Amino acid sequence: MAERNTGSHHGVPGGSGTLAGRRALVTGAGQGIGAAVARALAAQGVHVAATDRRAEGVEALAAEHAVADGASKPGGITPYAMDVTDAAAVHTVVDTVTTRHGPLDILVNVAGILRPGPAAELSDEDWTATFAVNTTGVFHTARAVAPGMAARGRGSIVTVGSNAAGVPRVHMGAYAASKAAAAMYTKCLGLELARTGVRCNVVAPGSTDTAMQRALWQDPEAPRRVIDGDPAAYRTGIPLGRIADPSDIAAAVLFLVSDPARHITMQELYVDGGATLR
Repeated sequence: MAERNTGSHHGVPGGSGTLAGRRALVTGAGQGIGAAVARALAAQGVHVAATDRRAEGVEALAAEHAVADGASKPGGITPYAMDVTDAAAVHTVVDTVTTRHGPLDILVNVAGILRPGPAAELSDEDWTATFAVNTTGVFHTARAVAPGMAARGRGSIVTVGSNAAGVPRVHMGAYAASKAAAAMYTKCLGLELARTGVRCNVVAPGSTDTAMQRALWQDPEAPRRVIDGDPAAYRTGIPLGRIADPSDIAAAVLFLVSDPARHITMQELYVDGGATLR
């Protein structure tokens, strides 16, 4: 019989909210939101397996939290090169992580790409590549991690999606569709795993100061247009008057994987300064 989550974990009193001693896998951790999530978890005493398709980013991140001889250490970050589009590679890394550090308590899906362009003019390659990372990548990691969580009767999976998944955006058809699919997959997974005590949620950021966001800015006034809104692109502005920092998104993830969120599952938390008027 699976061990159910009763609010305590690794000797931590229930309700304290501490994550110390838990183990997490974060995808897309080489930069931006993924790196911020890995740092936030490590700061709470979580040992993080930080993965990215390019090893350089996660290796630099791990150097901030040195782990001697690759041994598991609360609050440490261990880097792994992993392409979420490669199912076999994902299973290999998950097996390696669990063997070296122990069963995973947390999975955060952050890896994503953006191929902007008119919806009717996207190439097959742009469409396929976008879904391969943003949607199929989530499927690969969840499929590799969820059964172990379910067997132990505890765990938390968070997929970092986008507010574009719920609001149409000009020139973002593939991205928005892929994020919408990933969000619904995560919720369906959460429904199926709920009885085991495993929770699955989505964090949906809006415009966030990352390399992906900056690549869309063509001139110095672009950030101001994001904040003020762009009627020509059918975009409202950001009511809070600021573009998110990656740490804002990481804070939302941190909450959803914590004990105070133990009764929250299958939810989509928009972290966009009110841009979608939700």
